[in-house]
Amino acid sequence: MKPSSEYSLFLLFLFLQFSFLQICMSADSKTVGQSVKDGETIISANGSFELGFFSPGYSKNRYVGIWYYRRYINVSTVVWVANREVPLADKLGVLRVIKPGIIVLLNGTGGIIWTSNTSRTVQNPVAQLLDSGNFVVKDVNDDNPESFLWQSFDYPTDTLLPSMKMGTNFLTGLEVFLSSWRSNDDPTPGDFTFHCDPTGFPQNVLKKGQIQIFRSRQQFVQPVTGLQSFTRGLVMNKAEVYYTYTSPLTISRLLLSTNGIVQWWNWDNQTKDWVIFHTGVSDNCDAYKLCGAYSICSIEKSPLCECMDKFVPTNTKSSNGCVRRTPLDCNKGTGFQKYSGLKLPDTKFSWFNRTMSLEECKVMCLKNCSCTAYANLESTSTGSSGCLIWFGDLVDIKKIPVGEDLYVRIASSDLDIAVSVPSQDGKKRKVLIFSILAGVVLLGLSLMLCIWRWGKRNKQAGKMGFSCMKNFNHKNHEEDLELPMFDLYTIMKATDNFAISNKLGEGGFGPVYKGRLEGGQEVAVKRLSKTSTQGLDELKNEIHCIAKLQHRNLVNIFGCCIQGEERMLIYEYMPNKSLDSFIFDKTHGEVLDWTKRFHIINGIARGLVYLHQDSRLRIIHRDLKASNILLDSSMTPKISDFGMAKIFAGNETGANTSRLAGTYGYLAPEYAVRGLFSVKSDVFSFGVLVLEIVSGERNSRFYYEDHNQNLLGHAWILARDGRSMELVDPNLPDSCNLTEVLRCIDVALLCVQQLPEDRPNMSSVLLMLSNEGALPIAKQPAFFTDTHGEVFLSIPNQSSTNDLTVTQLQGR
Repeated sequence: MKPSSEYSLFLLFLFLQFSFLQICMSADSKTVGQSVKDGETIISANGSFELGFFSPGYSKNRYVGIWYYRRYINVSTVVWVANREVPLADKLGVLRVIKPGIIVLLNGTGGIIWTSNTSRTVQNPVAQLLDSGNFVVKDVNDDNPESFLWQSFDYPTDTLLPSMKMGTNFLTGLEVFLSSWRSNDDPTPGDFTFHCDPTGFPQNVLKKGQIQIFRSRQQFVQPVTGLQSFTRGLVMNKAEVYYTYTSPLTISRLLLSTNGIVQWWNWDNQTKDWVIFHTGVSDNCDAYKLCGAYSICSIEKSPLCECMDKFVPTNTKSSNGCVRRTPLDCNKGTGFQKYSGLKLPDTKFSWFNRTMSLEECKVMCLKNCSCTAYANLESTSTGSSGCLIWFGDLVDIKKIPVGEDLYVRIASSDLDIAVSVPSQDGKKRKVLIFSILAGVVLLGLSLMLCIWRWGKRNKQAGKMGFSCMKNFNHKNHEEDLELPMFDLYTIMKATDNFAISNKLGEGGFGPVYKGRLEGGQEVAVKRLSKTSTQGLDELKNEIHCIAKLQHRNLVNIFGCCIQGEERMLIYEYMPNKSLDSFIFDKTHGEVLDWTKRFHIINGIARGLVYLHQDSRLRIIHRDLKASNILLDSSMTPKISDFGMAKIFAGNETGANTSRLAGTYGYLAPEYAVRGLFSVKSDVFSFGVLVLEIVSGERNSRFYYEDHNQNLLGHAWILARDGRSMELVDPNLPDSCNLTEVLRCIDVALLCVQQLPEDRPNMSSVLLMLSNEGALPIAKQPAFFTDTHGEVFLSIPNQSSTNDLTVTQLQGR
């Protein structure tokens, strides 16, 4: 008996649905290009979530979305929408995975109305809906279950699911945040967004447009009281900071509603409905900065806002808030007033340390006059720990039933000091009080005298502070270095609290941020990373080397910041960044014509001549490379990064070391093998740099198919055969000055010769670059490679020659 047409259609529908599930779950490369149509769905392996087409509320528009599987959650609950800004007008939509690894949503005419933004390309992409509710694209041949080309968790709508990350990835610059629906019938992004703000100590903030309307105090991930197996909080590391939560025993979701309320929902199996168990904004006191600075909002009082004890209402009519009853004067002494039961202030301008005790935190704050308050960083059921310090005015403080302690800086005269003495002897009491007061006065006078003497010694440091180092001793050199010190608050404010948008790059020392001081001066802030291969010794070395060097081809240092665990150097800002961003980039390389390149080569040479012989101390840089040559607005080169430099006095020109410092590709052979360095080590690095500038190729990564030589060997072979022009960067026009180009190549080859005594000094180099006289013939350069890619040196040792093989060179 033939099946009915209805039954046949039903079997066909099951076949289509099963086929698409196979598309999403199979490891077959033939899944590329398959699709799902409106009316079909994808269900996660354990039936937790479902993906398909839907129309919200009373709308007739069609969207691709993810919702809880309706067999278990019978209330329609959409948690993610793909095409929220570009809906389909009919039921002819098709969702497809195409070969590069991209998901596309097509309308009835085949037009693409939405696509994932996959950056990588793979041959066999496959799409899957995971049990977590994450819709992912991955390479079918990649066995790593966490390796995704694209995932919906990186682009949420209004819902945060367990294990999702809401925050910022510092490596990619991607920020993951929630945005509300416009209405229950329209998933278009609404007015409200919810973020994990990484500035200062991270906190979750709610915004309406660009205006912040609410924030929540965050702590690191910990269990939530009263909720079994439920955890939430911050995760921080070098790569990212984010807010997340887990809920293994309940079905939970965090929703940003259409009217801007952050809501926590739990699924109730008894009532078969969603139940709110927490909201972000609970009363009027949750409105951001409702009461202004140094004012506490209490929902139990009328009016809501009241100045903190020792503070009085501001006299400024244009703003609310409070000010200290007695203005702070660190020269006259300050202390701390304790306030309890509070939601701690906004932490945008703050600093924290997880290991410091509360007493250490107090000492840290007391040492810095910009510090306005401190508190424990973490408060748990087992106690409090860590240090959280504020800079600037304290805002958004609220009285709460189970609050925290805050220690606010106030003038010593306003501190509550109780003196207890026997009441039966008035005369003795007066003598005792007088003695105490006299002691305080003498202590104050002594402190003022010390401060006056300290200020006099450091008057030259200007209004920004005092010297970064005093009496920094060197083997043959002792002197005081006067360099302005910036306080941490000033640098945080200048860089917008080290915002990712101000990050210029990162090197061995740590990240570098662009900043703007209050006077408008643009600066570059180099911040020592806790995981840096360099440390305080290198920072001191850099200050010592460059603090009093003045040359147009050396970077200018403005000051430093050494506070708590923070170590920072503040330089002039170079708008064109570093040389490597131009010469090794095929697009940006076109900006540097030969005139600019020759100007840069000569500028670097002049800077080295100054370091080697014209400054009052002889300085060997030891890490000269393209990334350490900064370019100002007129493309003038400035040598930077003196963390590895060495200082010599008198006629000293070199030394040896057991610690190899430098960068692979620029190290002179005698330094790389024997630890011998001298001014000729810098000459070698300069020669490598010139060849890189001329060719646009990086020595450490150079490859030429006809031989296995590095850039130095390739340049020498071409010069020997009279074919040096083949080395020139294709970005350079044929009209460039060929005489200057060829001369630069010949001079560079003289600089990279194997033996230090064969290399010219920098004064001779500068002279050779500017004249047209005959040049010596360069000998074979160092670091020739054989057919196996190993590096061979030939360095004489008394009467014999040692062939040394270096297969790995470790830079800093």
